[in-house]
Amino acid sequence: MAKGILGKKLGMTQIFTEEGNVVPVTVVEAGPCVVLQKKDLENDGYEAIQLGFDDKKESRANKPELGHVKKAGTAPKRFIREIRGMTDYEVGQVIKADLFTQGEYVDVTGISKGKGFAGSIKRHNQARGPMAHGSRYHRGPGSMGPIAPNRVVKGKPLPGRMGHERVTIQNLEIVKVDPDRNLLLIKGSIPGPKNSYVIIKEAVKKSK
Repeated sequence: MAKGILGKKLGMTQIFTEEGNVVPVTVVEAGPCVVLQKKDLENDGYEAIQLGFDDKKESRANKPELGHVKKAGTAPKRFIREIRGMTDYEVGQVIKADLFTQGEYVDVTGISKGKGFAGSIKRHNQARGPMAHGSRYHRGPGSMGPIAPNRVVKGKPLPGRMGHERVTIQNLEIVKVDPDRNLLLIKGSIPGPKNSYVIIKEAVKKSK
């Protein structure tokens, strides 16, 4: 059975291992998440549970939202996502950080930091031209392609908005679990700014 949880990125720090090595970690507040809905093959065509994380005021929720969370006996939630393959949970059940254990590997999905309008060097890692005075090519996007199609070919790396995209980083190790405070310490960095919401799932590629 797959497993996953919703959380909030609190920031980064570092901890020491028993061998005395420094490990950079991201602190994630994982849960408590409430199961708001259960999907099954018969009615929905796939198996999943809908999780809600982080309470919000009732005055900020509309009537359908309030009715939806009332079935689970909980408050309206700011962050709601589905996790496929989690079939052993019922509506109203609470999932906490102790779902994961130290040493497990996870895939973390979040919305990356928005960088605004960026040039092709920053956005697509292109190389720049010589910065000498005689050079007429410094930080531009380069050739627009051959003359023949009479247009710029689709997919040409050009300047534009960078970041604020859904990004998944795979095979990150859980260095420590703090079930009392619902914290997961994940090795390395994860997408998004501080206080952004993330989805943490069991790693797809890393075998147990």
